[in-house]
Amino acid sequence: MATVILVRHGRTTANASGMLAGRTPGVRLDDTGAEQAARTGERLAVVPLVAAVTSPLERCRQTTKAIVSAQAGSLRPATERGLTECDYGEWQGRSLKDLAKEKLWATVQAQPSAVTFPGGESMVAMQARAVSAVRRRDALIEEEHGAGAVWVAVSHGDLIKSILADALGMHLDLFQRLHVDPASVSIIRYTATRPYVLATNTHSGDLSWLAPKPTRKSGRPRRSDDAAVGGGAGLSAAP
Repeated sequence: MATVILVRHGRTTANASGMLAGRTPGVRLDDTGAEQAARTGERLAVVPLVAAVTSPLERCRQTTKAIVSAQAGSLRPATERGLTECDYGEWQGRSLKDLAKEKLWATVQAQPSAVTFPGGESMVAMQARAVSAVRRRDALIEEEHGAGAVWVAVSHGDLIKSILADALGMHLDLFQRLHVDPASVSIIRYTATRPYVLATNTHSGDLSWLAPKPTRKSGRPRRSDDAAVGGGAGLSAAP
């Protein structure tokens, strides 16, 4: 049972100006975004990450660099094209204020599974590639590093929302109920039984509980795939 920490990139110049950046090259973190990324790196420093995977876009690579720099060990980020921003096609580079006047905007809000951006990607395809990329990486990381491995994936708002929706068993049409802020941390643990969503859109709080726990003499990890009936006793009492 490896654990993936999903981090959205820090705030960008496009976010601050209300522009839909999409895959536009050269969109970087602004000063606020750089500070957000550094704080997230400091927060994750207590977790020994075995891998850092990033969208190829610059804002995510900058955020990943801040996270990796705060780690005690040497960690080389890997690029994952499956985590790149949605292809918004002709919407890319336009202001959100103007896009809100488009007829398609209402469908994006209420029925995203029916949306294909003009000249771009469908939201169904976006979710499929994002979920596939994370699940594939997670399985490989667990195979290489063991069931207690923790890794980070740095991506974009809509992609992380779609990954969380999949893990929660939500239809894509409900994913707008989720919120993912810049540099926020969300956490999923995939198991043979089901995915467990351990956190969404968090900005602070101790994460040392994510550090791998010792294994039993049998070699089996201490964590169980089973859900605790009644909710359990919390992290401090985990078997």
